[in-house]
Amino acid sequence: MIARALEEGFDVARVTRPERVRDNADRLAAFLKDGFHGTMHWMETTADRRAHPRSLWTDVRSILVLGLNYGPDHDPLDDLARTDRGMISVYARGDDYHDVVKKKLKAVARDFAARAGADVKVFVDTAPVMEKPVAEAAGLGWQGKHTNLVSRDLGSWLFLGAIFTTADLPADEPESDHCGSCRACLDICPTDAFPAPYRLDARRCISYLTIEHPGSIPRDLRPLMGNRIYGCDDCLAVCPWNKFAQAGREAKLAAQPDRTLPELAGLARLDDQAFRALFRKSPVKRTGRDRFLRNVLIAIGNSDDDRLATSAVECLRDSAPLVRGTAVWAVSRLIAPDAFLDLADRSEPAERDRGVLAEWRLARDEIAS
Repeated sequence: MIARALEEGFDVARVTRPERVRDNADRLAAFLKDGFHGTMHWMETTADRRAHPRSLWTDVRSILVLGLNYGPDHDPLDDLARTDRGMISVYARGDDYHDVVKKKLKAVARDFAARAGADVKVFVDTAPVMEKPVAEAAGLGWQGKHTNLVSRDLGSWLFLGAIFTTADLPADEPESDHCGSCRACLDICPTDAFPAPYRLDARRCISYLTIEHPGSIPRDLRPLMGNRIYGCDDCLAVCPWNKFAQAGREAKLAAQPDRTLPELAGLARLDDQAFRALFRKSPVKRTGRDRFLRNVLIAIGNSDDDRLATSAVECLRDSAPLVRGTAVWAVSRLIAPDAFLDLADRSEPAERDRGVLAEWRLARDEIAS
């Protein structure tokens, strides 16, 4: 099965047994109790099944864990300087990895089931499987202080998939932690989302804020987001183990030109149809147009580029309150205070959404102070 997985294009494949995977019930319970999951309520409803592989499927005897490298061809931290352009996380610049990885997993699992006569189930991210502890037990890498998987051979850039089977397979040795005293991933986080090593408060994580968070992003976090409009790669990119990283080989995961540092001005003009067309095969599409434009407008507000003020002003007339409210904040950071107050005097009387009115008033208060 290992050879078949590599033949299918996976870069690494290892086997573990359910009893070798640490029980994560206590760690998960603490994460949920502290509210670190934010609005991801599905993590609560699936907690019992998520804690351990046998909670999900009692008959599983072996787990094949596969990694597909999606390493970039440059350091994504360099993209943060392009403040007139939007920073989309490396993993979302190509086709949706869920579709790519799942298709490969099914091919491997189908062949194995036919040859071994065993039952199989495949999982890619969307199921309640804690892939990273399972991958650690299988020897693919270890969970670093940023809670992501780190590989000694491929660095930070691995998509994970798992094949559960009733077959009894020899297990590989688990990987140990090689972070040592390094704190690079913790120290680089723009929003200080790590209250302690190996603990993540998703409510402060830019990936969570730009992808999962449904409403207005807290005002104190907006200036820290820079030009990151979908996800964040900082804690992955800074890891010293990336000295062994390689550029990904899977063509469908390769960065598309129109998703690599797109101009913020153009993104701010997207209607729903254009948004869906641009991100047709991308995971970005699942955020929805309104949430995506919220992110774009925060990047515009952080750009310190008064040429983008027009784009923000145009969004004040958008049909979505979430977009209009964020546009208020962006405009307040790009035009002169007197001009903003004059604009507020003309715009507020026509506004009927309570949240957008609150944005106008908070922006006024900030300017007055």
